[in-house]
Amino acid sequence: MNHPIGNVQAVLEGAVAGGLFPAAQAVVLHRGIQVFGGVAGAATGDTRFDLASVTKVLCTTSLFLRLWTEGKVGPETQVARFFPGSPVGEAGVAVADLLYHRSGLPPFVPFFAQALTSTPELLDPACPPATRARVREQVVQAAAETPLAAPPRTCTAYSDVGFILLGEILSRAAGKPLDFLFNQHIAEPLGLSARFHRLSELPTDGKVAPTGPTRPREPAPGQEQLWGELPTRASPPGEVDDDNAWVMDGVSGHAGLFGTAVDVARFGQAVLEGCAGRPALAPGPLWHRLLARDPLVEGSTRSMGFDSPSVEGSSAGHFIGNTPPGAVGHLGFTGTSLWVDLRRMLVVALVTNRVAHGRKELRIRDFRPFFHDFVVEALGIADPTN
Repeated sequence: MNHPIGNVQAVLEGAVAGGLFPAAQAVVLHRGIQVFGGVAGAATGDTRFDLASVTKVLCTTSLFLRLWTEGKVGPETQVARFFPGSPVGEAGVAVADLLYHRSGLPPFVPFFAQALTSTPELLDPACPPATRARVREQVVQAAAETPLAAPPRTCTAYSDVGFILLGEILSRAAGKPLDFLFNQHIAEPLGLSARFHRLSELPTDGKVAPTGPTRPREPAPGQEQLWGELPTRASPPGEVDDDNAWVMDGVSGHAGLFGTAVDVARFGQAVLEGCAGRPALAPGPLWHRLLARDPLVEGSTRSMGFDSPSVEGSSAGHFIGNTPPGAVGHLGFTGTSLWVDLRRMLVVALVTNRVAHGRKELRIRDFRPFFHDFVVEALGIADPTN
C-alpha cells in the first residue's frame, strides 16, 4: 500500500508524541530532488543536532577521501608512521584497517574517566583552553596505547578508539586541526552548516537540540560498570553528548559534529554524485573503492568508514539496499542516521535527540526501519526498477 509522501510528517510527529524523542528533522532526496523535508517537536529547520557517530562518515571518512586524492594518506598508510611504538602500530595496522573496523582495537574505552579524575577543572566552563588542549593530547595518547583486543584483520569490531586515532592521523597528515580541515575540505565545498563545537570556544547561538543534562553522561546500557564515581555538573545544550569527544575539546574523529538533516542529506547526495562520476570530493574510482565491502573479513557489512544494511534487522528497513549495488550509511548514538540507496538514488537523513529522554530510551531501534520502509513505500519505489 502506497502512502502520500506528506504522511512522513505525521510519522515524525507521532514519534514525538509517543515519547521516542523530543525533536526531529528528516530530509528525503530521490534522484537528486528533495521530496520531503520536515521537522517535529522542539525543532525548527535550522536547529542543529548532535550527529554523534555520523561524524565518522560526514567528517572523518570524507576527509580521508580528500587527503587520499591529494596523496597525503591512503588505505595502506601505516598507523606506525604517526604513532610509532604503539600497540596498533607495532601490529602493522593500516589506515584501511581502521576504516573497515578490523584493526583489533576494542569498541570503547572510557578515556574521559581518567581525564575527569586527573583534571576535574575540565568541568569548569572557565577551564583554560590550554588545559583542554593538554587533556586532548593525553586522550589521543591513551587511545594510541590501547592494547588490541584481537589480531588485526581477523574480525570486525566497530571501534570508536580506531576513529579517534584516524581523526588524529588525518590531522597530522595535513598539518591542521581536524575541525579546520573539515570546514575547509568538506563543509565549505558541499555548502554544509555542520560544525564541531569546541568547548574552548563555546557558547553557541543556542539553536541546538539538547541531549543529556549532566556531565559526564549516564552510562549507556551495557556500560554501567566500566567506570567509578566521577564529579558531575549540569551540561548545557551545544556541548557534545559523547564524553570522550567532550574531554577532547569537542573535536574527534569518532563524534563531535553538530548539523541539520539538510547537511546530512546533502552529504548523502554527494556520495551518489561521487559514485556517478561527477566530482564530489573525489574522483569516481576512489568513491567506488571506498564504498566496496571489506574483502578480507568474511561476512563484514563494512566498507571504508560506512556500513551497509545487514541481512536481518537492519536499521535501513526491508527495502533500502536490497538490490545491487546496495546501500551505504551510518548511525549516530544520539538518534541520527543516514542511508543512501545506490540503486534507487535515494537519500534518507533522519536526525533526532532521543538521548534527551535518557540513554535507556531505545525505541529508535524499531522506529528507524519502520521510518525507512514508510518512506520507500510512500515514494512507490519498493520495486527498485520504478
